[in-house]
Amino acid sequence: MTKPSQTIIGADAVTFGFEARPNFLGPVTMQIASGQCWGIVGPNGAGKSTLLRLLAGIVLPKSGVISLDGVPLKDTDDRARARRISFLPQNPTREIGLTARQVVLMGRYPHRPFGLFESAEDFAIADASLTATETTEFAGRSLSTLSGGEAQRVHVAAALAQQPAVLMLDEPTSALDLYHQIAIFSMVRRLVDSDGLASVIVTHDLNLAARYCTHVMLLDSGKVAAQGSPSDVITPAQLEPVYRVKLEQVKHAHGSAAWIMPVGLSAGSEANG
Repeated sequence: MTKPSQTIIGADAVTFGFEARPNFLGPVTMQIASGQCWGIVGPNGAGKSTLLRLLAGIVLPKSGVISLDGVPLKDTDDRARARRISFLPQNPTREIGLTARQVVLMGRYPHRPFGLFESAEDFAIADASLTATETTEFAGRSLSTLSGGEAQRVHVAAALAQQPAVLMLDEPTSALDLYHQIAIFSMVRRLVDSDGLASVIVTHDLNLAARYCTHVMLLDSGKVAAQGSPSDVITPAQLEPVYRVKLEQVKHAHGSAAWIMPVGLSAGSEANG
């Protein structure tokens, strides 16, 4: 029997701004529940990474409320938040001198008493995370010796080792080849479906979002242009005004999602170019 979805993170009319752009983002209202995989898409500078940092509690909103398990996120202490939310930034640091296994074990920190002394369970979870991301072969190597894509997968393993309720990934496949792009998205979706994990992924790949996400939010200059199912959002009608390109939607034999293919710049973009 399928477990009923439970809202984990809620955003109610959330806004955010910088000194130069006080009304940059929002208002954003959304509910992120167990068993959901959200894709956040939009052009460069649309506010995708800013929204993810807000949802993770890394920055505070200008107005509105973000809640975690029904409690305002600002009232949740860092350790408790880290046990529920795992956040992988777009360009994670490559810690010099730490092996891949040590980096992954860092994901267990919120679950260790006083943050000290890894247990046998911690090592088992770290090794399972290395296996899931196909990084076991790098376990004993310094992260500084790995390629950008290899190091990225190790950081994804660390995020998984945290065993969060919500996994937040900011462009996790940007440095990966095609095989590992699909592997990461399919792994996240498998955990969403089988373990009731919730996930929020910022991505520029519209086709991966359409194929693997259950929900999609499209941002345009800090505003919500559309949100809903991939079939409702990842369409030429929704995307063309935001990306300023001409698109075609192509059905394919595998799965229900259609491929989005760019076929040229929009008339306005060509004129401005």
